[in-house]
Amino acid sequence: MGQSAFMDRRIPRQAAELLEQQDGILARWQASPCGLSPNVIDELLRAGRWQTIYRGVYAAYTGTHSRDSMLWAAVRRCGPTAMLSHHSAAELDRLTDQTASRIYVTVAWPHKFTISRGEHDERVPGIAVIRSRRATAARHPARLPPRTRIEETTLDLAQAAAGLDAAVAWLSSACGRRLTTAAQLQVAMTARPKMRWRAELSSALRDIGEGVHSVLEFRYVRDVERAHALPAARRQPKLATGSRRRYLDNLYAEFGVTVELDGRAAHPAESRWHDLRRDNALIRSGLAVLHYTWADVIDRPCQTAAEIAELLRARGWPGRPSRCRSCRPVSS
Repeated sequence: MGQSAFMDRRIPRQAAELLEQQDGILARWQASPCGLSPNVIDELLRAGRWQTIYRGVYAAYTGTHSRDSMLWAAVRRCGPTAMLSHHSAAELDRLTDQTASRIYVTVAWPHKFTISRGEHDERVPGIAVIRSRRATAARHPARLPPRTRIEETTLDLAQAAAGLDAAVAWLSSACGRRLTTAAQLQVAMTARPKMRWRAELSSALRDIGEGVHSVLEFRYVRDVERAHALPAARRQPKLATGSRRRYLDNLYAEFGVTVELDGRAAHPAESRWHDLRRDNALIRSGLAVLHYTWADVIDRPCQTAAEIAELLRARGWPGRPSRCRSCRPVSS
């Protein structure tokens, strides 16, 4: 951030404090309540001490803009009820490590504040504006810049996802990063009258609450284990082997079988050596270890289920796997 004009004698203390809070950003609609004359703003702009970011939104410094300043500018451009949402709220709350090309802002609907760039243009360059009738309930009560609650952010992104797997990935990420819980997401879902994949996401949240940490694990439970009536494994149980403690993906403890899932596209030598040492330790403890990849679970769930069932039966499971709708008929 370049030279600051926060301390200009013409800027009232209340306005200077607001500028500090908002990373040097101030909207014209905020000026009068802070005792700052629009004429002073115009003088600072003409003198080159302030600069315009959006129409009616100013940076009280020279030089380049930080990411935080741009987020503040976007949300203030859209008025008093505006809040960051979707990918932009996710960025702030560490739900994602990516920075979206546009800044996502949700406003209350009906919305009386004028967002249009021009008289006949409702678009604001670089900002995606979402209008919501439940914006007040979605807004976090304290965090700044204003943003949606983490549960609302997660569900917004799940609803905007291209498919169910991508939607589940947002849910598992939010819980896996310990930003919220499956139970809190379930409660947030009940407050939404319209939800795509409501039944599927509710089922996924139950599994996430029991230890499912990824889309791959979700698909294993749904398409391999549950679809073929295999016994239910324990998810992420802690197991001590010698002096080490490790978490297992799926443990069929009664039968001494663990199924480990690997979603990595590549296996560096160091990782392979670590996996082999872990498997050797598990085998020495009496467990039989099966490994499956993304392709095994997604492309060959029936074959994978049959292999697991065969080992479970060899180790005492009295049941038999059932055929799902995708299973090929068994030839006589």
